[in-house]
Amino acid sequence: MIDEQNILETINMIKLYNLDIRTVTLALSLRDCISEDIDKLCDNIYNKIKKYAKNLVAYADELADEYSIPIINKRIAVTPISFIGEACKNPDYVRIAQVLDKAAKEVGVNFVGGFSALVEKGCTKGDNLLIESIPEALAKTERVCSSINLASSKAGINMDAVLKMSEIIKKSAELTKDQDSIGAAKLVVFCNVPGDNPFMAGAFCGMGEPECALNVGVSGPGVVRAAVEALPEGADMSELANKIKEIAYKITSTGELVGRKLAKRLDIPFGVIDLSLAPTPAPGDSVAGIFQAMGLEHAGAHGTTAALAMLNDAVKKGGIMASSHVGGLSGAFIPVSEDAGMIEAAEKGYLTFNKLEAMTSVCSVGLDMIAIPGDTPSSTIAGMIADEMAIGMINKKTTAVRVIPAAGKKVGDYISYGGLLGEAPIMPVNELSSARFVNRGGRIPAPIHSLNN
Repeated sequence: MIDEQNILETINMIKLYNLDIRTVTLALSLRDCISEDIDKLCDNIYNKIKKYAKNLVAYADELADEYSIPIINKRIAVTPISFIGEACKNPDYVRIAQVLDKAAKEVGVNFVGGFSALVEKGCTKGDNLLIESIPEALAKTERVCSSINLASSKAGINMDAVLKMSEIIKKSAELTKDQDSIGAAKLVVFCNVPGDNPFMAGAFCGMGEPECALNVGVSGPGVVRAAVEALPEGADMSELANKIKEIAYKITSTGELVGRKLAKRLDIPFGVIDLSLAPTPAPGDSVAGIFQAMGLEHAGAHGTTAALAMLNDAVKKGGIMASSHVGGLSGAFIPVSEDAGMIEAAEKGYLTFNKLEAMTSVCSVGLDMIAIPGDTPSSTIAGMIADEMAIGMINKKTTAVRVIPAAGKKVGDYISYGGLLGEAPIMPVNELSSARFVNRGGRIPAPIHSLNN
């Protein structure tokens, strides 16, 4: 029997509350593209992306029309390029990035992720070459995204790589100064990085993944906010959590339906659905707005971390009931520039860098899309990264850092990218020096709970 109320509710989710499929991401292994010859390698990469992704955008648009559910982004995630390029006699990672960019443009996807390396325990020659090439590669491409895994609960924190990546982030920002340092916005560092994440800038095709798969990221902060606002005034925390679980179930079911249909049309396996609540700068489509609906005056008030913890848990509990193939990051994102409520909280001083760090202990990712003064020392950025890696390592969770040291800008200025990347005020950072600590280098050992075999 058709439930008229459920039909109307789904229509309202889409039309009034910004429910959408945030991304469909084709994860593609490039391991069979490896060659000692750089020309052959580049040809192999280009041809494989063209072969597998040629219909991705067209079929996604067809399904969006058929089901009247917006599919906002179409993306590709490839095997970490450090693995793919280091067999070359004369590797040229910038050239590989440009080939990825060219192929991405020709198949029409928004971004291609996987200009990546996994260095939590140390760097190979290929890892080092890729890392050194990141600033130039991101400056010379439009759609390429880069991610580096610096730590894990099993390996500890590679502090040499942490310090190096702080310098790379600064240089990436400087080389794209004329675009509000967008290079740094396309670069993220991780602890415990997942290999099936559909969201950028951290997406890549993990080494345990199949030849290809379709991973889906859904979104619905506006839907959750509306559901919370509709609860009776006296609803307690258990009722609040149950309502979020109920909505998360519906959001996930919708995303998996569309994802499986698209995978079938592309004749590739369906991978995972990522349950993350990914906000946008659009009014009402804000994780910070959910906090206000819960009863906080604004994001950043005391209680924000507790509210985020409950939200994150309820989203996962509701989503896991709707799908047997949940993966990626899954939970709630708190990117400052991409969330209208977070932007407002940062502008008014309600949301500080320290509060954001505390929130990362219970959310899906970490310090995300935070603009900081361009003259912030690389050692300070290394300290930020080390703190975030420690939170992930100790808590056995994924954490990440995507900060933008906006070249030539200071507190009170803004960066602006438009679209989903949004805009953000330059936030103040702690000016105490981290230099002596981070310059010790080496590796912070893994915690005792890593010995759990």
